[in-house]
Amino acid sequence: MLKKRIIPCLDIKDGRTVKGISFVNLRDAGDPVELARAYAEQSADELVFLDISATDERRKTLAPLVEKIAAAINIPFTVGGGITTREDVSVLISSGADKVSVNTAAILNPPLIAELADEYGSQCVVVAIDAKLVDGTWVVCTHGGKRVTTLPAISWAREAERLGAGEILLTSVNRDGTGEGFSIDITSAVCNSVNIPVIASGGAGSPEHFREVFAETGCTAALAATLFHYGIIKIPELKDFLLRNNIEVRYSPLARTETWMRERQRIVNKNKNN
Repeated sequence: MLKKRIIPCLDIKDGRTVKGISFVNLRDAGDPVELARAYAEQSADELVFLDISATDERRKTLAPLVEKIAAAINIPFTVGGGITTREDVSVLISSGADKVSVNTAAILNPPLIAELADEYGSQCVVVAIDAKLVDGTWVVCTHGGKRVTTLPAISWAREAERLGAGEILLTSVNRDGTGEGFSIDITSAVCNSVNIPVIASGGAGSPEHFREVFAETGCTAALAATLFHYGIIKIPELKDFLLRNNIEVRYSPLARTETWMRERQRIVNKNKNN
């Protein structure tokens, strides 16, 4: 059985990590390079970087920041936001990205998925789907979740796979940032509709939410931001919980020991300064 992956996500705006609820009311969550380094040290399986305002602002992804983050980590690194051409992908791969995530551009120009898969391989192409429940139907949103389309999310996931996507990053807009748990229904439906890996995203607020989405859907990975950025739970503790609940994950006990020691030293230093 494939081991499940835990993936922190850096939503980037103006060079800083931010987080909101349902893609609005954004607040600062820290320095992306420092967060990335910490997550790699804590045994995160992969890291996702999404330049959430690039498409809306009609600009390219922040390649220099991508390069800094790539230099600070040693885990697979997916980058998205503002990607519209093969040339954009070339710049990001050269900057250290292992995979790229396309969303709005792929919906506006579906052949882009095939072009990227032909050039870089399907394993490099992640299609991000921001799904929103509207009048009982899960439809796709574009432009960082700001624009709602009539395109059914499940149909788009199937089409993305047909065109050459190697993975789906499925975010529930309704649950994003709420901490109320992943949207099990749409996650399960998409997993059952495609034969490529699906990353569940949107709504994680507790270890139990990860156990639930892994146990009740076919997703191969779960992505979160808020609970990691603000220290609600550490990745080693989450992996401990999942292992105790019969969810197979990649995990090194050394990661927990080192994380605990760093946290203890931080507290000691803080007490000295007070």
